[in-house]
Amino acid sequence: MGGSVSQSSLRQSPASFRERLAGAVHASRTAVTSREAQRGFLVSAVAGVFLALIGAFGSGEGPIVVRLAYWVGLCLAGTVVGTIVSQLIGREGRADERPWLYGSLTVVGVTLPFTVVVWLVSELAFHGAPRLAALPFYLGPVFIVSAAMTGLNFLVQRRPPETHAAPAGAPAPRFLDRLPPKLRGAELYAVEAEDHYLRLHTSRGQDLILMRLSDAVAELEGIEGAQTHRSWWVAKDAVEVARRGDGRATLTLKGGVEAPVSRAYAKALREAGWF
Repeated sequence: MGGSVSQSSLRQSPASFRERLAGAVHASRTAVTSREAQRGFLVSAVAGVFLALIGAFGSGEGPIVVRLAYWVGLCLAGTVVGTIVSQLIGREGRADERPWLYGSLTVVGVTLPFTVVVWLVSELAFHGAPRLAALPFYLGPVFIVSAAMTGLNFLVQRRPPETHAAPAGAPAPRFLDRLPPKLRGAELYAVEAEDHYLRLHTSRGQDLILMRLSDAVAELEGIEGAQTHRSWWVAKDAVEVARRGDGRATLTLKGGVEAPVSRAYAKALREAGWF
């Protein structure tokens, strides 16, 4: 990269609409295909089978095959919509410290458009043709199911993105090839997101590279570590001291760098032995 002046000016330049839109699309695609989302789809499928078996919201009069297709299909479709909505709402980190507000916005963001989908599918499946007058009556049930599914998926997916140590003889993580020349061969302690850039904390100092944190975490597979905050990935071997106070935790890394631990990830990291 260039000198500090050019880095500063670049970091202060606002992203264009096209860049923001591309970032949103990429984040949504990653969210839907992630391992956490796949667990959410499994939970949704199980919930759909349960709702079909009990004939929820008056669907018990239909054949079981129709009920299964109806409920499982809607639950899976709702999870896709919910995953995308939740990712777009929380992609700037708002979910980390205010999960209830984040969850509420996700439920509203899913309920409003998905009510139309449920109305159309339900009317075609059970009444033969859509009845416009029936549309408002679907709002309540869709809200209830959306809130329940959001809660279930929230519990399933609230784990930090993790990376794992590579087996002996495996090639070095791809991300290390991105280190600037002055940092090559250094031990990587942490990666911190700053606007559209990443600050690399290493045994040879710090530097910036242009990259998204989500992309970096994918390329860091091969180093034992985890995302501790919306803006931080930390190598587990770099942690020297963990402090807790006021309901929050802070990790002191080699070199004296301090990395925050968000409340959203604290329990999972604690259970994994980070502190």
